[in-house]
Parts: sequence; C-alpha cells; structure tokens
Amino acid sequence: MADTEHALALGQEARLFVRQHQNGVLSTLSKRLGGFPFGSVSPYVLDHEGHPVILISTLAEHTKNIDADPRVSLIVHPCAEDMQAAGRVTLVARAERLPDKTAFGARYLRYLPQAADYFAMHDFHFYRLRVEDVRYIGGFGKIHWIRPERYAPPAAPALAEAEDGILEHMNADHAHNLREYCRHVHGVDVLDASMVGIDCDGFDVRADGHVLRFDFATPVLDAEAARAALVDLARQARATAPG
Repeated sequence: MADTEHALALGQEARLFVRQHQNGVLSTLSKRLGGFPFGSVSPYVLDHEGHPVILISTLAEHTKNIDADPRVSLIVHPCAEDMQAAGRVTLVARAERLPDKTAFGARYLRYLPQAADYFAMHDFHFYRLRVEDVRYIGGFGKIHWIRPERYAPPAAPALAEAEDGILEHMNADHAHNLREYCRHVHGVDVLDASMVGIDCDGFDVRADGHVLRFDFATPVLDAEAARAALVDLARQARATAPG
C-alpha cells in the first residue's frame, strides 16, 4: 500500500509540474531522415484527462513525421539558470488527430490566445498526445519512471462539463476574488484577472497577461466541490489582506 501511495504521489507531482507550463519540446521520428529524432518547440494545453493537445499544421515537418509514425515525446521544463536542477517531465506518447477542431478550440485559445490566427487556418489541426509513459526528474537524485495510470488525474467528467459555466460565473461575479488569489498565493497585485481553466487539480488565471497556476489542496471532481474550494481560498485571502 505504501508503494502504491508513493507512486500515486509521484504521479501527481509530475502532473502538477506539467500543468504549470504551456510549452515543451516535441520529439518525433523523422520520415525524411529515416527515423532520426526530430525536435521542435510546441505549445500545448492539457485536456481533462491530463493529455497534452497541440495545434499543428499539415505542412509542418513534425506533423508529417507524426502521420507516418505517431510515437512522440514531449519534454516539459522551465527556462531556468540551472535547468538540470529545476526539474523536468518527459511524456512518452502516441499522437492522434482530433476529428473535431472546434470541441477543444475554446479551451486551447483561452490559454494560448496568440494562436487564434493559426486556429483559423484550414491546415491546422489538434493532435492529442496520449500519454503511455512518464519520466519525472524532480531534482538531483529524484528520478523516476511513472506509469500512465499513476500520472492520470482522477476522472472528473462532471467538472469538465461544468468548466465553461464556472469560468463565466467567476469572471463575471468574482473578479475581485481572482485578484485576491493572485496576491495571496503568488504575492502579486494585478489589475486584470480572469480564470481561463479549471481542472480537478486546480485552476489557472490570466493575470495582467500572464497565466498563474493555483493548485487545490485535494482534487475536486464536480462544480460543488470546486465552489467549496474557491470559497475557502477566498476566506484565506481575506484573512491575509493588508489593512
């Protein structure tokens, strides 16, 4: 039992690490070069199952590679002075093209609005990177292979269905709370804050143009649990408000 709990904890750490970022290096197997690894920079947004979704053109080299062989990896790491000490996660996956471009479009563009022009082009499509294995390096000596079922978030279809409504409510009626969350958790005072996504592990706020991540203390699986977690965070923020 202890080993299982430890593996689940490591999987959650890796997943939360990936949630903090929206850019990685995608490695595909080169069709042109007979299978040599081919690396390219790739923005991504996670779906509610924890799989990265990327928006790529049929004209791009990595798309041609994926269509020939769907085996890929995506390394996620921060831009830090000492990148080896900062930690990183490599997601080993199989890429699959999403048949419907519009279904994921709203979520993707909330996180990456700069991709709107690409999204509008007919030759750009979404590919989901379905995770099959995970390499997590959390710092010196903290090196683990993590099975995909340990990395996967708890199933929360009710929360995924409620996401748009939660965002609309928070942004219309509780923008002041979002600004207080930024001050309380991240120590920054912002003028403009809007929630761009919520998942079982936490939520993301665009604060003066930068996306800030907020993790829940425990996973939430539906709108009611999300409301309770957000109300609790608002109480904590008010308790630490200056003056």
